[in-house]
Amino acid sequence: MARHSIGRGPSMSEVRVIKPGIFTTIQDLGRWGFQAQGVSVAGAMDPYSHRLANALVRNPLDAATLEVTLGGPELEFDAECAIAVVGAEFEMTLDARPIPSHTTLTAPAGSRLAFGRRVRGARAYIAVGGGFVVPTILGSRSTHVVSGMGGLDGRALRAGDRLPVGQTVQAAPPSIAFATRSAMPVPDGHARVRILPGFQRDDFALEAFRALQAAPYRVGRDSNRTGFRLEGLPIPHRHTVEMISDATPIGAIQVPGTGLPILLMADRQTTGGYRQIATVITADLGRAGQLGPGDTISFIECEPREALAALIARERALMAAERPETT
Repeated sequence: MARHSIGRGPSMSEVRVIKPGIFTTIQDLGRWGFQAQGVSVAGAMDPYSHRLANALVRNPLDAATLEVTLGGPELEFDAECAIAVVGAEFEMTLDARPIPSHTTLTAPAGSRLAFGRRVRGARAYIAVGGGFVVPTILGSRSTHVVSGMGGLDGRALRAGDRLPVGQTVQAAPPSIAFATRSAMPVPDGHARVRILPGFQRDDFALEAFRALQAAPYRVGRDSNRTGFRLEGLPIPHRHTVEMISDATPIGAIQVPGTGLPILLMADRQTTGGYRQIATVITADLGRAGQLGPGDTISFIECEPREALAALIARERALMAAERPETT
């Protein structure tokens, strides 16, 4: 299997991929500002956990992490570094010794981090002090596999890849208790997320909006980072299905001709021609991002003021973790 290494400076350490896991990619907060040119945002599916992982190793906001999906990798560190794993819960070991998630750990030079059984959630984020330093494309290191952009050649990791690590920032991490308290509860096979009316809400009958909330939907097995195909109660259309394409924000719930909703996620297209009945609120996007095929999701309408209050609360918790002197 081919190996890939990014050029590095003489003092830059590396992380070697022994086993890649099911689908492990390099992600940051996304490639914003280019949707008008047809460039997808990408970025972490659970941005909350991604940011907390970076905070635990004192990385800046734009640092890249590894997004682990369903099955984790095995990594070897060629130099001592700080590491943190946040998000989905896995059984993990460092040099065959069990380690916890949601805390800052020191990985000695030559040590190996290995993932075992997945306990709950679908995506975990591995941060290393200094971040994973791959070239930025349009201001982001995020991998977008559909277009082959970002990360390592726009693809998931492979065995033998070598990932350069940047310079660390010497600062005390948040306490273990604080980090655990700041972590978002990870869904255990089911998530309840709040929604607001979508761009084309008025194109659906009131009964359609109620039907969306009437029973859980199952995440289909053909779901991915672009969107979750949901199985359950069909949503009736009041008008023709197709329309002139409109912008597609993350969390938008489209309703195609089948009536079965599609929840658009990080790798979504920039525009779409299906009507959007609702949108998941920003504060709950991470919870949705922790779902995998076969999990279920319920939608609950909320007021705009509730969505704003939830976002403020989330940001305050993250900012406190990112700036430990305020804790």
